[in-house]
Amino acid sequence: MTWMSIEHSRWAYRADFVLYGSAVIALGAWLTLLGPTGSGLELAALAGAGLLAWSALEYALHRFVLHGLPPFKGWHREHHRRPAALICAPTLLSASLIGGLVWLPAVGLMGQWHGSALTLGVLTGYLGYAVTHHAVHHWSSNALWLQRRKYWHARHHHLQQPCCYGVTSGFWDHVMQTAGHKTVRQTAGPRRS
Repeated sequence: MTWMSIEHSRWAYRADFVLYGSAVIALGAWLTLLGPTGSGLELAALAGAGLLAWSALEYALHRFVLHGLPPFKGWHREHHRRPAALICAPTLLSASLIGGLVWLPAVGLMGQWHGSALTLGVLTGYLGYAVTHHAVHHWSSNALWLQRRKYWHARHHHLQQPCCYGVTSGFWDHVMQTAGHKTVRQTAGPRRS
């Protein structure tokens, strides 16, 4: 692995799934079992807010960091060149960023329970993003949702315009008008109904 190409071994690549899956389970259990009595709905709402915040973060990070800032831009360009390669941000980097830019400020501003609940939502969103991104490049499935995500992400990789930055959702692409032009599908024969 070099700093110009962040290709991981299978073990290192899977570390994200194990680390973040374990963190989501542990943090969720901690909040559920040891959180202040009667605050379950409030903590769940904050986790939901964190999940929504992740949606906007996912779009912004992909559009402005992975397609704009070195060295991330170079790493991401390599992913576009070799989409099936096991290329992703190192777990230590992503964990440090989530800890330093999400959890610490949230706990500092909101207290340990509320800040941790918000962070749980962001972590859940990041894990969902990681699994979805892996699935669109490596899984074969007839599930309609995944087929739509695969098509959307393929447009991001192959259209000759910057578009389709959302991996788990196209919502922010529609809001920010980066959904790309409509493509016309070519058919080889008569239209099927």
